[in-house]
Amino acid sequence: MSARRTASRKKTAGPGILLRYRDRDSAYGVSRSTAIKLADTLGVSETQVIHVALAHLAKQTLPRYEIDNGPLTEEQMDEIRRLQPAGRMKSRERLF
Repeated sequence: MSARRTASRKKTAGPGILLRYRDRDSAYGVSRSTAIKLADTLGVSETQVIHVALAHLAKQTLPRYEIDNGPLTEEQMDEIRRLQPAGRMKSRERLF
């Protein structure tokens, strides 16, 4: 492979983190041997194993919002109007 081809594939490294593997597996960390086993089992690199693990943790931990199912129903609008303090605000059906 030519140096020119290698250079075109190389990405500039952004700010990263230092990962220190644990001596033993625990609820809050894994050993390097476990990371290697995961990488081999999944057929990916150790770096990708870390990304997959973080993606799973984010999905399970961070709040998610309900998918919008179109405009609010009349029942939902009535509930919003009922909860609104009298005289302080006016509800609008559309923003624009």
